[in-house]
Amino acid sequence: MRARLRKVGNSRGIIIPASLLAACDMGDEVDIRLEGKHLVLAPVKVPRSGWFECYKPEEDVEPLSALPVEEGCDEWEW
Repeated sequence: MRARLRKVGNSRGIIIPASLLAACDMGDEVDIRLEGKHLVLAPVKVPRSGWFECYKPEEDVEPLSALPVEEGCDEWEW
């Protein structure tokens, strides 16, 4: 696909069709880098995005149950 560079202030820009943006999962921000004499546009990757979606907690697990319990100690001292 060819596109024309358009004047935008003192710079130049192009219009990227929505179908191309959707196919590349591009949002409102992109990463632009120069590789040789080529400009490369890539979607911005958010660190750890979606990591919690696969988390499946075990049912009826007390989170502090693995801590040792001292007999006769009703309160903690700080």
